[in-house]
Amino acid sequence: MPRKIAAGNWKMNGTAASLAMLRDLAANLPDAGPDVLICPPAPLLFRAVDAAAGTSILIGAQDCHAAASGAYTGDISAAQIADTGATYVILGHSERREGHNERNRDVRAKIEAAWAAGLAAILCLGESLEDREADNTLDIIAGQLAGSLPNGATPENTVIAYEPIWAIGTGKVPTLAQIVDVHDFLRAELTDRLGATTADDISLLYGGSVKPDNAALIFEARNVDGALVGGASLKVADFAPIIHALAQS
Repeated sequence: MPRKIAAGNWKMNGTAASLAMLRDLAANLPDAGPDVLICPPAPLLFRAVDAAAGTSILIGAQDCHAAASGAYTGDISAAQIADTGATYVILGHSERREGHNERNRDVRAKIEAAWAAGLAAILCLGESLEDREADNTLDIIAGQLAGSLPNGATPENTVIAYEPIWAIGTGKVPTLAQIVDVHDFLRAELTDRLGATTADDISLLYGGSVKPDNAALIFEARNVDGALVGGASLKVADFAPIIHALAQS
């Protein structure tokens, strides 16, 4: 069975003072609940690992460079992320694909680097509103999955997150049927490529305007094993109810 995962992407938000919420969040987690992951900005990674020490909360990064080292001013390597004690990295997020012109092959190289450093990669996939309205969603998802995911994916080193671009931070959420369509498609594509034994255990997350008031409904969707949460992961009052809803699904 896939692991249930509630992952929080803080994006470019938070300071060292914000990490106090990790202890508060840990105190509000359900017993035997899902894996809980927080991905703060890179400057906070060392402090976040320290702040989460002794709790079940995991720490991840939001991006990495494909190279192990070199003259890449402002970038961070997967090995440097692992050195902080973080164990995950988000890759292929639409804000990286669009804002930094990352192509599928760029994401693929980053995932390979993450694996080499011992990190688990959260591969993000998602369509634009134009693609959704043109009924191209599954074609876009298929192309991103085929081009971005290297050979060698396992339930231990890979998580897939479906994040429709038009739902990120907009308050718009796909219907349950639309979420199921994509997640069922992802499971089938992974099965064709990796075999059922491996594919059935890879966690598939939904992301895009997940909030306390819609989380339980989203987690009813078949093949939804958790969520990649943006703004609602910044406050315990918002993120804890989402985690509890996942635990009860």
